[in-house]
Amino acid sequence: MTITTTEMGVVLLIAIMTVVTLVTRFGGVFAMSFVRISPRIESFINTMASSVLIAIIVPMAFSGDAGAIAALSVTAVTMLLLQKPLPAIAAGIASAALVRYLF
Repeated sequence: MTITTTEMGVVLLIAIMTVVTLVTRFGGVFAMSFVRISPRIESFINTMASSVLIAIIVPMAFSGDAGAIAALSVTAVTMLLLQKPLPAIAAGIASAALVRYLF
């Protein structure tokens, strides 16, 4: 199947991605409605987000450009100092933008 990159094709692709995202989100909630949440399952769910985040960040730290490395470094330092995620994320985005603008 081929979808052309005209205006209508792009809108169609966005609509398809939206439906797939919604189905996976609602499907996960529906599937978990049949599972009894034990302490072991709760621990698994709580650590799942960290695992996904680490799987995304680690390759970027080793093979990313200067902007990516600056963003990761500034975000980590800001998070350690302030212990608040939103300012750390904002600082990381700003540092990546600044490094990519200057270099």
